[in-house]
Amino acid sequence: MSKVLVLVTMATKLEEAQFLVAALVAAGVEPQVVDTSLRTGGEVLGGEGKCIAMSDAAKRALMQVNEGRKNGAEVVVGIGGGTGGEIALQVMRDLPVTYPKVLCTTLPFDPRFAVADNSIVLVPSPADIMGLNGMLRECLENTALMTAGLCKKKRKGELIDIEPSVGITALGATDGAIRPLVDALKGQGRECTVFHSNGFGGAAFARFARKGALDAIVDLTPHELTRIHLAGAHVPMPDRFSAGGHLPRIVLPGAINFIGLGQKNLMPARYFERPHYEHSSLFTHVKLTEEEMVLVSAKLAHELNTLSGPCAVIIPMGGFSHHDRPGGAIEDHSLRETCAATLEANLNNDIPVTRIEAHLFAPEVTQAITSTLTALPA
Repeated sequence: MSKVLVLVTMATKLEEAQFLVAALVAAGVEPQVVDTSLRTGGEVLGGEGKCIAMSDAAKRALMQVNEGRKNGAEVVVGIGGGTGGEIALQVMRDLPVTYPKVLCTTLPFDPRFAVADNSIVLVPSPADIMGLNGMLRECLENTALMTAGLCKKKRKGELIDIEPSVGITALGATDGAIRPLVDALKGQGRECTVFHSNGFGGAAFARFARKGALDAIVDLTPHELTRIHLAGAHVPMPDRFSAGGHLPRIVLPGAINFIGLGQKNLMPARYFERPHYEHSSLFTHVKLTEEEMVLVSAKLAHELNTLSGPCAVIIPMGGFSHHDRPGGAIEDHSLRETCAATLEANLNNDIPVTRIEAHLFAPEVTQAITSTLTALPA
């Protein structure tokens, strides 16, 4: 019988834990409870004291989880609201990316932060985990069945077990360049893993690079530069541009010509004075100023100068994104010139910069990427 580990604050979620354990048994798996209670002796904690207690609870649980994994546990499943959910997430984020993890939660947090660089399956519960009811029983039963299904997964190792691929960064604004590139590399017999550079996917990209899951990098969309140094939501990713620094790397300035903000009606007033457009009902793209382009381009050059592996930069002077082209909402040739000149002035001499008089989506840019990548030493 497959074994699973159940993360739950037994001091506050006993009834719910008992229901989930029974549902897991009914689904044909053997559950082992890992108590993530704060152990405060009844004292109500807040502020730093509570954060420390939560961290201690997570550390204790992680030790039990790692011991359970050694003894054959195949999946980790957790339930929790704000406190219990966060403790479970702390534990899960310290586990291998590909190890199966399921969390049933009321989602009292932005889930993008939780799963940015880890494959955690979230099961949202519309009803709070505060006493059993019809809705919560349904969610917990779904959680049990998903967990039992994950037990059938044969390989539960780290990313190092995955055949290395070419890591590519992308956004909707650069999507027109991604599919042709993936197809071209596939034609060369190379598998690709594409990461969404929305301020969260970059964290996953960096983790994959650190874990040896990539054998080359095409950072076509270093958009997180604008989020990290200018504005926009993102998770901490200090090695976004340096992880996998020994690997062959091609860098293009895709989507660094705009700041990705939220809903248009929620934007700060100062951004309405600039050229902008609604990428969707939830996201608005605002064109960079010349000064901002100098800043992010210089930051990119600084990061690339720290790499130990071979690197080349390709600049498509015809446009950096889908709305940076004739008729586009943020089309600006002078901004591209600023980017190119800043990179050329700040990059080390051993990092070649190639200007191409074509848009990012043009076939000649795809050809330049693939031929340059092939020419770089492995």
